[in-house]
Amino acid sequence: MKKTTLSAAFALALLLAGCAGAMAPATTGSSALGNVLTDAKGMTLYTFDRDATPGKSACNGPCATNWPPLMAATDAKPMGDWTIITRDDGGKQWAYKGKPLYAWSKDTKPGDTTGDGFLNNAWHVARP
Repeated sequence: MKKTTLSAAFALALLLAGCAGAMAPATTGSSALGNVLTDAKGMTLYTFDRDATPGKSACNGPCATNWPPLMAATDAKPMGDWTIITRDDGGKQWAYKGKPLYAWSKDTKPGDTTGDGFLNNAWHVARP
């Protein structure tokens, strides 16, 4: 009986590990602006109007310090509306419906949306 229990537990662990890799890289959270995409910490994600070239981020260097990209693991796989772009530094970044995603360093708690409209309205909360 112990072998069956251990085997079932092992099979369940493998199943859950496989499912974890298939989960979306972000979730939906509530804010004063309505539902927004959030990272694993519940922080609001944003898009940048200057990301005009498909598959390319225009936010690098000091920009990426203020607007940290939503990084993807090296083995992450695109799924549905979620794609992965390669950044100038070679890192992988998640994009939603073709738009690279970023957090805002000035947001301090989940639900904050202080980056919306920043830089002459070039930054916007990412919406599901």
